[in-house]
Amino acid sequence: MKSADELKRFREMSVQELRQTLSSHREEMMNFRFRKASGQLPNSSAVAIVRRQVARAETVLREMVKGK
Repeated sequence: MKSADELKRFREMSVQELRQTLSSHREEMMNFRFRKASGQLPNSSAVAIVRRQVARAETVLREMVKGK
């Protein structure tokens, strides 16, 4: 998914939905790190993709909380 589309999708979410999405992305990132460490992750770039998604979600959440 393109980053602009993802940002738009995040901005359309409520704060509660965004927090749930952020939580699931963090859990997914943790699972990817464990799988990468054990050599069971075929696509190692997935870790970086999820890390960027977490950063985008956190940014949008901070914007919402600040009232931008």
